[in-house]
Amino acid sequence: YPLELLEKRFGIMGNQLYYHAHGIDLSEIGAPLMQGQISYGKSQILLRDYTKKEDIKVVLLEICEEVARRARTHNKVGRTISLGIGYSKDEFGGGFHRSKTIDLPTNITMDIYRYCLILFDKFYTGKTVRSISVTLSNIEDDVNQQLSLFEKDNEKRRKLGFVMDGIRNKYGYKAILRAVSYTPGGTALHRAGLTGGHKS
Repeated sequence: YPLELLEKRFGIMGNQLYYHAHGIDLSEIGAPLMQGQISYGKSQILLRDYTKKEDIKVVLLEICEEVARRARTHNKVGRTISLGIGYSKDEFGGGFHRSKTIDLPTNITMDIYRYCLILFDKFYTGKTVRSISVTLSNIEDDVNQQLSLFEKDNEKRRKLGFVMDGIRNKYGYKAILRAVSYTPGGTALHRAGLTGGHKS
């Protein structure tokens, strides 16, 4: 089956299926495992099929918020941002998984979201979406961050993230939400009432 059609239907898994069927495994054998190499991510199977770009972007922002919070909790930043989009079974599945490595590592929600939007706008084909995942990897300690000459408010936005985390830790996740979480596309309000993904 042609590689292009497999990738179109199954995303990254289509690529692996094609090469494995031809006896090719591109994994590096014997590659040393890097100690301390971790990542922070969140994937979410949506409560319903999402067809509107604006609604998909709302959930994407909520997921980026959670990924950034997890990184900040461990005082880490990351250089590689990955976005995965899974299409609905009505679209015969498939989707895509793409990454972008940036120069300055971050744990700022809006930075992660901005790069996810770049990936989304480039690779999204307009199909019905049923799952979204975001991962922050290529992790470093959040110390001695180099300041960008082009983003003067970086430190302010970084501190704002920690303040929001503190409020949520003290008063619960619903204590402070972005306005988009109250729109029809938002899921954070509903998910705040779940424990381990289920009604408590």
